Amino acid sequence: MRLGFTKMEGLGNDYVYVDARRFCVEDPAALSVWLSDRHFGIGGDGLVLIGDSPCADFSMRMFNADGSEGAMCGNAARCIGKYVYDKGLTTKRELTLDTLSGVKQLSLHIGEDGLVESVTVGMGAYRIEERELELEAAGAVFRGSVVNVGNPHFVIFCPDADAVDLEKYGPVLECHPHFPGKTNVEFASLAAPGVLRLRIWERGSGITMACGTGACATVAAAVARGVAQSPCEVRMDGGSLQVSFKDDGTLLMKGPARFVFEGSVEI
Repeated sequence: MRLGFTKMEGLGNDYVYVDARRFCVEDPAALSVWLSDRHFGIGGDGLVLIGDSPCADFSMRMFNADGSEGAMCGNAARCIGKYVYDKGLTTKRELTLDTLSGVKQLSLHIGEDGLVESVTVGMGAYRIEERELELEAAGAVFRGSVVNVGNPHFVIFCPDADAVDLEKYGPVLECHPHFPGKTNVEFASLAAPGVLRLRIWERGSGITMACGTGACATVAAAVARGVAQSPCEVRMDGGSLQVSFKDDGTLLMKGPARFVFEGSVEI
């Protein structure tokens, strides 16, 4: 079968997007591993399937580069908003997206060219499962917060996130016995009042340039610790996201989404 795809990125967090209503993908986990390979495949942090839903405008299934399925991806959610609007699959500017972590609200912001420029995602509620957790890994001790925003995160505050050896500590913390299902890992530092610097080791993908759920988890942990207040800018290697709290205490995340290229591949 010849599979049509679209490569998109949100702050450098890039995925291969497939309209699952047009193409039947029988083994998305294996396909994600192959397509994500940056040497022998298309290249990306994973595969995202866009589908129908009985309870929302569209649905999202997201698979990491190692084939594992994630419950939620904020950058992918924004890209889906751009995909369905720019391709004329909807005229709505307020959408609902069905994910494994629940139905999310998307608000599309249209640029002067009539295309989606950025998207605000209602990320929903979060849980700080462990406010102070101390773990030993690779000969070092790390203290952080365990936050769930639809997927798990271990957020570690440090003096300088850029000085952390992410390649050394990220994979060890991701697979630490304390997290039987593995976890995303974030190293964060306060760059300026209201600005957090964040570096990410993403579960199933390794180092990524940005992580929407990671940004939200970090802001939630920072506010709980008194490190920052809402709204907050989160600066990552791929750019910045704006994260804030709604009046009901749930999280909002705003950021860009961009097409990279389209094509087809024989599978």
